[in-house]
Amino acid sequence: MPFEFEKLSLEGCVLVKPRVFPDPRGFAMESFKRSDFIQAGVPGDFVQDNHSRSAKGVLRGLHFQRGAAAQGKLVRCVGGAVLDVGVDIRRDSPTFGRWLAVELSAENAFMLYFPPGFAHGFLTLSETAEFMYKCTAEYSPPDEGGIRWDDPEVGVRWGNPSPLLSPRDAALPFLKDAKF
Repeated sequence: MPFEFEKLSLEGCVLVKPRVFPDPRGFAMESFKRSDFIQAGVPGDFVQDNHSRSAKGVLRGLHFQRGAAAQGKLVRCVGGAVLDVGVDIRRDSPTFGRWLAVELSAENAFMLYFPPGFAHGFLTLSETAEFMYKCTAEYSPPDEGGIRWDDPEVGVRWGNPSPLLSPRDAALPFLKDAKF
């Protein structure tokens, strides 16, 4: 199997470590293989891919989709490095409001899977970062939501007290006021 799957502290979250084959020309790796992911308990039915590029200090998130549009996400950094964060927003979960963070980089090639019911965001650590993610549901503008990156109730330790935010992300509600 070309992947190592590690279940994380929040139910349904999985760290994926692909086997990377470097040589003097560069490297080769499988970044997704549906049968292996399904065997590891990670749904393989992705319907949309997204790609972003961000400058150092940019924080995108914490975003989610509601209801039938809720997305599972398989995320990876293909250039540079990010601190990737997921917050459990499943009200019936024993870990509601808890978060986890993993540094993802082009160098480590790690991926994270967040099941539906997580708010997701990342902070760019390198000069620039190229970030890609696969989603289990298509983006639906009426079903989008988010929570504040600096919500004291959640307490994510980003390591940057003044990241660069979009006006929309700066105005997101706190967890207690968010509509799921």
